[in-house]
Amino acid sequence: MYKKIKVIGKVQGVFFRKSTQDKAKELGLKGWVRNEADGSVMTIIQGEEEQLKLMEAWLRVGPSRSNVSELMILEEGYNLKFESFEITYNNE
Repeated sequence: MYKKIKVIGKVQGVFFRKSTQDKAKELGLKGWVRNEADGSVMTIIQGEEEQLKLMEAWLRVGPSRSNVSELMILEEGYNLKFESFEITYNNE
């Protein structure tokens, strides 16, 4: 299972991507995370339902220097497959 999630708030310049990558690896999740031009962070996380729930809860808070104001679940499904969890770039 996977979820595509947009994280809105003070989430850039606060080690959000690296912290997300670390947490995803800790939970055994795969996928990616990147900054978006609008100041948000986009992530796709893939794994078992329980780990996805734990990651979603963590994303609602984020690392200590962040301030998450909104979490948007944009997509859910079963057809993606990733090998690891990476920080990617979207023409930042």
